[in-house]
Order: sequence, then C-alpha cells, then structure tokens
Amino acid sequence: MAERDWLEWHHPYDDPGSPLSRRLVIVQGRIREALDRQPDGPIRIVSMCAGQGRDLIGALTDHPRRDDATARLVELDDRNVEIARKAARAAGLARLSIVAGDAALTDAYAGAVPADLVLVCGVFGNISDDDIRQTVDALPQLCAPGATVIWTRHRLAPDLTPTIREWFAPAGFEELNFDAPPDLFIGVGTHRFHGDPAPLQRGSRLFMFVGSGDPQP
Repeated sequence: MAERDWLEWHHPYDDPGSPLSRRLVIVQGRIREALDRQPDGPIRIVSMCAGQGRDLIGALTDHPRRDDATARLVELDDRNVEIARKAARAAGLARLSIVAGDAALTDAYAGAVPADLVLVCGVFGNISDDDIRQTVDALPQLCAPGATVIWTRHRLAPDLTPTIREWFAPAGFEELNFDAPPDLFIGVGTHRFHGDPAPLQRGSRLFMFVGSGDPQP
C-alpha cells in the first residue's frame, strides 16, 4: 500500500464546497469563540497533527486576541510544516511555533502546556478506538483549568462520535457543543476542562495512525 500523501490530503480545502472546507469553517468558528471566552492575558494553544495550520491561523488572523496567543503546532510532514510557517509569517503571527515532529509523543508538548486551547482535529478519524480513548484520557496533561478542547471525527458507520463524547466526561470535561450538520459526514466537538491538570508524562506515545483505509477528517 502506498504511503499517504498528507500534502495532497489538504487539496480539498481549496474547494469551498468540500467537506474539509465546511469542517474548517465550523472549527474556526469554535476557535474564535474559545478565544472570546479567555480572560485578559496570555493565551496558550497547542495543535496536534496541525497540518498546514489552516484552522488556527485562519481563526487568529483577524481576531482581537491574536497578539495574546502563543501556540505550538506539531506536524510530521515537512512540506506542510513549511506551508504553515509561511502562512503564519504572512499573517504576522510571530508567536506561532510550527514544529516538525510526531504529535503522538507527549514530549512534543513539553514547555507548551498546560494550554488554554487544545486542537485535536483530523486525528480521531485515523487512529484506533483504543488510541482515541487513550488520547482523551491524556488530555488533562495538556490542559490548563478551564481549557477548551476542539476535536473532529467522521460520522461514517459505525459512528463512534457518541462514544467519544461520553469518554470526555470521566476525563474531566463538559461538552459545550457538538456540530453535526445533517448533510456533512463530519462532527466537531467542543469541550471545556473543569478537572485538575495532570503533569505531562514525558516519553509516552498517545496514538499510532492506522495503516489502512483512506485518511479521514
């Protein structure tokens, strides 16, 4: 089986009617709302498997809190990293650090957490159910009190999103929104962390991308 081309995976974003573009609009809206909720002062953000950074960079570019935001975007594909860096520079977002690395490793977030906003977009559709649960359970290691987590997952049969939403509660989260337009096969979850932050467990792996099937949002 040929290795996935994660640069090519981003091409549908250029089509405003594509599922990825429609998901992007929803995610950017939820990011802006999360920024609006933050009290005055610095805002720390981390993004797993950030790709080209379109969700966060697009949401921050014209947001009033853009200069309060410090972010670490972790992405494995060097080509997407360079695109994200160019986009951040073009938007004047000098406090965004786009890191080439494995977002599944907890070491990737050392020095950037606890964060006020955690993005887990484009991850849950490409890892096993057990790894999704493990990642959700580990999110308190990345979250500051009151942090917002935004995640995505396709709703193709068998739809796992109802179960994922349930997994967030015992991890210390309350659901704020779950966007599931009836004509879109992608769901977007938004949760607020009301538990106690946990120390970052260095040297741990949260998930492995699966090796078969098409990449999913």
